[in-house]
Amino acid sequence: MPTLVLMEVPLTPDLQAKLNRLASQQGRASESLIVEAVERMVNFDSWFLREVEQGIAAADRGELVEHDEVKKLINQRYPG
Repeated sequence: MPTLVLMEVPLTPDLQAKLNRLASQQGRASESLIVEAVERMVNFDSWFLREVEQGIAAADRGELVEHDEVKKLINQRYPG
């Protein structure tokens, strides 16, 4: 079993109530929801920073997309 590190995280009463309600609905401990949320945030931030670094590297190499092409891609994705 890995070593666990305990932390105290202050929550507003409203947030604590929402967390407790969600944990109850899911039949889980509120602590497990907090661990999952932190894990998701850390994983997302790591992914996002890698993507930004790749984008900067591509721009440094001159691999840019013209404005008209960006507009076309946006219109394809979000018609209307």
